[in-house]
Amino acid sequence: MDGNGRWATRRHLPRVAGHKRGVDALRACVRDCAMRGVGVLTVFAFSSENWNRPGDEVSGLMELLAGALAREVPQLKADGVRLHFIGDRNGLSEKVRSGLEQGEAATAHNRGLILNVCFNYGGRWDIAQAAARLASQGHAITPQTLDRAMALAHVPDPDLVIRTGGEQRLSNFLLWQSAYSELVFSQALWPDFDAAALDSAIAEFAGRERRFGKTPDQLAAAPAGQKAA
Repeated sequence: MDGNGRWATRRHLPRVAGHKRGVDALRACVRDCAMRGVGVLTVFAFSSENWNRPGDEVSGLMELLAGALAREVPQLKADGVRLHFIGDRNGLSEKVRSGLEQGEAATAHNRGLILNVCFNYGGRWDIAQAAARLASQGHAITPQTLDRAMALAHVPDPDLVIRTGGEQRLSNFLLWQSAYSELVFSQALWPDFDAAALDSAIAEFAGRERRFGKTPDQLAAAPAGQKAA
């Protein structure tokens, strides 16, 4: 969800104002994904590298998270959304950690859209923690065991990764899980990413051929139910 700060700067507003508008955009995106039958939505809210930002912006983001949890979790619960927070919680304050735990507990029995919020997360961190966990338990480290030890092992790998804001890189997001994902880079800044932009990304995804190492001829010869993952 890139571009909050630039959205605010272009309007001569403090960067935190852009992050507040970003929360509004996320609320709408959750609703729009649920309406379109998306089963899992994973968003990058705060990276492990974001601690390097100015202190007032970081503290503002932490306060924004705490406030958003208090406001949004009751509605997410009512809408059937199941909330997961993914990332290293060791560097977070007790207030923030408690809010994350309460949000997860409140929505744990929901069976609708799964919303993964990556907070204090990095793809390299995820791979490292999975390997460390396997090693501490004496398990062999293989692609299969690593996959089961990842922080997002409770959901399938993403079919589609969208990055807003015009940048064309993953920036340490879902490095393991996005190995075969389709990538869409949107010029829209995150606060401006709306239902039309989401539909455009989905349409682009739907027009691509996903081969997973196979040839086009193999895909054409496969039964219809086996042509897509």
